[in-house]
Amino acid sequence: MDSAIPPQRRYLGVDLGGTKIEVALLADDGSFLLRERRPTPQGDYAATVETIADLVELADGVAGSRLPLGVAIPGSVSPVNGLVRNANSTALNGRALLADLEQRLARPVRLHNDANCLAVSEAHDGAGQGARVVFAVILGTGLGAGIAIDGIDWLGRNVIAGEWGHNPLPWPRADWGENAAPWCWCGKPGCIETWLSGPGFAQDHFQQSGQRLVPAEIMAAMRKGDAAAGASFLRYCDRLARALAEIINILDPEVIVLGGGMSNVSELYSELPQRWVDWVFSDTVRTRLTPAQHGDSSGVRGAAWLWRGAAQ
Repeated sequence: MDSAIPPQRRYLGVDLGGTKIEVALLADDGSFLLRERRPTPQGDYAATVETIADLVELADGVAGSRLPLGVAIPGSVSPVNGLVRNANSTALNGRALLADLEQRLARPVRLHNDANCLAVSEAHDGAGQGARVVFAVILGTGLGAGIAIDGIDWLGRNVIAGEWGHNPLPWPRADWGENAAPWCWCGKPGCIETWLSGPGFAQDHFQQSGQRLVPAEIMAAMRKGDAAAGASFLRYCDRLARALAEIINILDPEVIVLGGGMSNVSELYSELPQRWVDWVFSDTVRTRLTPAQHGDSSGVRGAAWLWRGAAQ
């Protein structure tokens, strides 16, 4: 190899999820040099830190050096005390995860919300590439969102930018029982998450039909012509369209990217743009709606890209 050619930069990221922890080592062109997963130790904070350490040690061996680490988490770090807050993986709440990882791994760490990492990934080299403002949504077990501006995640003054899921569902419909709002794990009633997460979708279907099905089963039933499943899906679309219309009215992003399990429902991408026009305060809606290009790897890719532009 020509010694005048500098080595390719590499980036290290971890996606800390409720069921799995994933590490990725990325080349500068976005290709994976390593990608490995482990189950998340349920309710065990110390074991979670050690699982991350084991995965990072594996990546160190491939990289041949200790790279700075980016971590995607289902919550955020308080700017007041440095502790994790607002995580639906509740074992993380109140923990000094950033400091603990930096001490355990002996390297600098950046800890950002997983939806923000999704936004960074898709803005950098995914479905939102070339857009100045990308709003990214995780429609999964919970519901999160993040904002990327010029490829960098916007955290906001209180480090909660994009916490869309913990606002009330807009324009509630009494005929669908939306005034009797379900209680959220955060302690407040009627959060968007309670309606639009996967469990929220399943619970609404159960209440209306008496059938206990998971979202994939509801969609399969709808595609076979089941009327109750079809009605549940249309309620879901209407609620999601209203909720996203509120984002368009406030942020007016060029692209909205969907991630998480519900993002794989192809019918969303035709239904939502037809429905949100009734709620967006404009004579036209040019916002593009798209699934995440990198799918379930967007979180770990975005975590790695948190160190893009930093000296190595």
